[in-house]
Amino acid sequence: MKQTDFVVTLFEGKENPDNLTVAVVMALNAIKQGHSATIILMVKAVALGQPGAANGVDIGAPFPEVGGQLEAFLDLGGQVCVCNSCMEHNGFRPEQMDPRYVLINAPDVVSLLMGAKGSLQIT
Repeated sequence: MKQTDFVVTLFEGKENPDNLTVAVVMALNAIKQGHSATIILMVKAVALGQPGAANGVDIGAPFPEVGGQLEAFLDLGGQVCVCNSCMEHNGFRPEQMDPRYVLINAPDVVSLLMGAKGSLQIT
């Protein structure tokens, strides 16, 4: 896990595509503005830690499809973290998560948020 300038904390997944879209778009825009950025997947959002889970999520114009935006975020150096306790609580195992994502615990979440210059909490 690396400390970043901007942290988006997402609590819902595909069941709320609007929130998912906004989370990824904002994180990608932070990267494009020259900031480092992290998306933390917590609670139900941990399901998005599975490879390709965001593919096909598209709420329509003017927003782009989420899967492609998430790949761009990662390609530009963005970090995705998955709450380990939330993952276990929701019945997932580490080997089900995208290997590019970092499993973190409560102290890590606090450290990321406290060390960020800005954050966005999306519930």
